[in-house]
Amino acid sequence: MSNYSSTILNGCAYFNHIILPHDCLLCGAPSGREALCPACHADLPWHRTPQCPRCALPTTGGTLCGHCLQQTPAFERTLAAFTYDFPLDTLIQALKYGHQLAVLVPLATALAQQVSAAPRPDVLIAMPLHPLRLRERGFNQALELAKIVARRLDIPLLTHGAERIRATVPQVGLPLKKRAGNLRGAFTCSLDLQGKHVAILDDVMTTGASLRELALTLRRQGAREISAWVVARTVGK
Repeated sequence: MSNYSSTILNGCAYFNHIILPHDCLLCGAPSGREALCPACHADLPWHRTPQCPRCALPTTGGTLCGHCLQQTPAFERTLAAFTYDFPLDTLIQALKYGHQLAVLVPLATALAQQVSAAPRPDVLIAMPLHPLRLRERGFNQALELAKIVARRLDIPLLTHGAERIRATVPQVGLPLKKRAGNLRGAFTCSLDLQGKHVAILDDVMTTGASLRELALTLRRQGAREISAWVVARTVGK
């Protein structure tokens, strides 16, 4: 999608969210200018349990999980607004595959609130899509979410320079042991990130393989600190 088309898409989504009355995307009740009614918004699976500070998996007392102790990720922390569970999973799928752009604002707003008290990054980078996937879907949901978060938190969003250069097999359905290898060499970056704290924004974190591989790529460009910001964290995988 071109920058011009993306601007139109965001403008239409914003107009629809602010101006037009809505029915709740989940229950169908009138929700005014919001995509979700207050009851459905409150019932979303907020990710508030004690969790590993590195990867956001639930842990007793918020200690580091065993996996992060054995193999430290290339990012310092993960912050997630929600657990990837019903009905949040339905909303994300409606955004990605049903082009329900009204979902963008409540999801991005929740993430912006979740990360507002965290260490502030110098720049924000959205998880890139390979050009083939981008043409299939028509937009990069991570980028559209990042635009809203960047605007609300006044953080520079870098929209060029970090790219996905390998059209990898979708991670969903792959055995855990094959996911890291599937993404090896998938990203490239031409940005000078020397000494910068970078936040990577994605919609869903499952095993974290994509985030780890992109973080390693950004490290090679000089990033000194990396945060992972995700709308939803899958647990129990």
